[in-house]
Amino acid sequence: MNIVQVGPEPSQITCPSCRATIVTRVERKSTTKTHVIALLLCLFLCWPCVCVPYCVDSCQNADHYCPNCNSYLGTYQR
Repeated sequence: MNIVQVGPEPSQITCPSCRATIVTRVERKSTTKTHVIALLLCLFLCWPCVCVPYCVDSCQNADHYCPNCNSYLGTYQR
């Protein structure tokens, strides 16, 4: 559940927990989409490219956290 609306990149917001004006800390997480793309690359014999979906931000969700109090702020889903 998103507490605030966030995008794929760090956002400047006021943290609802600590009330500080911050730039969010973003952690990228692999999704089912990431694994499916890697599997398709594997099936089509593109072995050297199998790791690419795990390195490309556009294939992963972006979880946003407050750098001051570490509270979860929201997820941008790809």
